[in-house]
Amino acid sequence: MAVDLHTHSTASDGSDTPADLVRRAAQIGLSAVALTDHDTQEGIAEAQEAADQVGIELIPGVELSLEYHGMHLVVLFLQPGPGPLQDRLGELQQGREGRNARIALTLQELGMDITLDEIEAEAGGGTVGRPHIAAVMVRKGYVPDIATAFEEYLAVGRPAYQPRPRLSPAEALELARRSGGVPVLAHPHTLELDDARLDDLLAELSDLGLVGLECIYATYSPDERARLVEMARRHGLVPSGGSDYHGTYKPDIALGVGLGDLHVPEDVLGALAARA
Repeated sequence: MAVDLHTHSTASDGSDTPADLVRRAAQIGLSAVALTDHDTQEGIAEAQEAADQVGIELIPGVELSLEYHGMHLVVLFLQPGPGPLQDRLGELQQGREGRNARIALTLQELGMDITLDEIEAEAGGGTVGRPHIAAVMVRKGYVPDIATAFEEYLAVGRPAYQPRPRLSPAEALELARRSGGVPVLAHPHTLELDDARLDDLLAELSDLGLVGLECIYATYSPDERARLVEMARRHGLVPSGGSDYHGTYKPDIALGVGLGDLHVPEDVLGALAARA
């Protein structure tokens, strides 16, 4: 059976509610699904209730954007409640809120009639992310699609991009491990490193407590996945995987299967759990 260890709901920047995401995972035959919303665990309780109803294993988690360019950390088996990392999520959320207000103001200065209230309404009460801002831009006709909104306005270096507070890799890994979580380096291609530099980085991160590397990712070719699996094993890391499902905000990426050929075997979950 298969699992999906990287997904997003309306608690951050996905289009499915936590409950709907879990029900969808059960319907397609996954044995487990991890909910890894950005900087928040607000959807975990709802997802767990749905998981109990449909008989699927829910892995509570979170995804962190770190100071290192392009580095994201998926932290699995992170139980909601008090804890070193859990307590810091509130601070990260406040940083997101300030960033979103600055983006809205910048878009207005660029001639777009877009308000923070509209953006928050698009998020439906969940954590606001740039995909919600992009969706409003599309709906109001300023860009043709979400990809264009990022390419022309919202990506790093573009006119409406605004930074926000982030954890350093060392701090994030320490907090994750102290909180009982299992940290996995997500979609390493966003680091934009060649194999030699990625290899060096993985050596450093594994010494700091990194447990897994996301090798089985929706947009990777079979050769890329195999290369990353070999690299992970060389550093004693668990080759993890997931779709990075966002629902309609990434319409080409399907839950559990990515672009159609994704398969994260169930034993990956067991290997990660053993390292908790």
